[in-house]
Amino acid sequence: MIRIAALILSLAALCAGAQPYPSKPVKVVVPFAPGGGSDIVARAITTKLQENLGQPFVIENKGGAGGLIGMELAAKASPDGYTILIMSDSFPVVAATHKPAWDPMNTLVPVAQLSAAPFGLSVHPSVPANTVPEFIALAKANPGKYSYGSSGTGGLTHLISERFCQMAGVRMVHVPYKSTGAALPDFLSGTLQVYVGNVTPLIQHINAGKLKLLAVTNAERWPLLPNVPTIGETVPGFAADNWFGLFVPKGTPQEAIDKLNAAVNKAQAEEEVRKNLAGQGMMPRAGTPAAFNELVRRDYARWVKVVEDIGFKPE
Repeated sequence: MIRIAALILSLAALCAGAQPYPSKPVKVVVPFAPGGGSDIVARAITTKLQENLGQPFVIENKGGAGGLIGMELAAKASPDGYTILIMSDSFPVVAATHKPAWDPMNTLVPVAQLSAAPFGLSVHPSVPANTVPEFIALAKANPGKYSYGSSGTGGLTHLISERFCQMAGVRMVHVPYKSTGAALPDFLSGTLQVYVGNVTPLIQHINAGKLKLLAVTNAERWPLLPNVPTIGETVPGFAADNWFGLFVPKGTPQEAIDKLNAAVNKAQAEEEVRKNLAGQGMMPRAGTPAAFNELVRRDYARWVKVVEDIGFKPE
């Protein structure tokens, strides 16, 4: 009887293990507070993942330490495909600036890029420059006169701005804030003259003439802003993309990775998702895990160099 019972339990376990992925709800870790870019993208995509894969995708917002807390939670989860991480391009920045002992670049695996959006170089109307070449000439002639805001020391907007200063040969004063929203009042008042960051929250002010968008940081012109040049057209080699992506813990079965990637690509092709992303100034970016991995590692190498160049040390 004991042998028969053991055999039944073994068969039950074997059958459970043989169930196709996913066979139960999936936890979606978003390492930022609700309402941010990663959270918005996660909710737009996971709604379709639930439809396409037939299981609930439950979002858990785990903010703190620039995303590091949520990243670590996902990295140390069981690698079974039932915990995933959705995060912005802050991922390689946090890995480059904090270098935690558990090493995000080798404990979290890129699965799919979800979307992309433009970052832009914007200035207050009081700045007498309407193009990137004019602004660079002005900044060179007035070193330290202009201040730029960021969403925090060591954050993505800080590193992008420093990279621009390095490559353009200009010197500006860094003013860190807790978030883009916190910097906006000073930017609109002219207390802060320059901001390199997400364009979407600024569009209404740019259209109203309260701010000037000089260029986007993307490698190519942004399709939703075709008349706005790239910084790279003036500063060769400069590029910084604003993306969002899905990661899983290292060791996650390939079946789960392939199914998640396929479901994400299918979701991005749907008109409802494309409209939701466009409403946030974003565009879908379907592709393979290998292509997304290449993007993440390229960005990581870029930010490691900037961190070394500016001598940044995490607090």
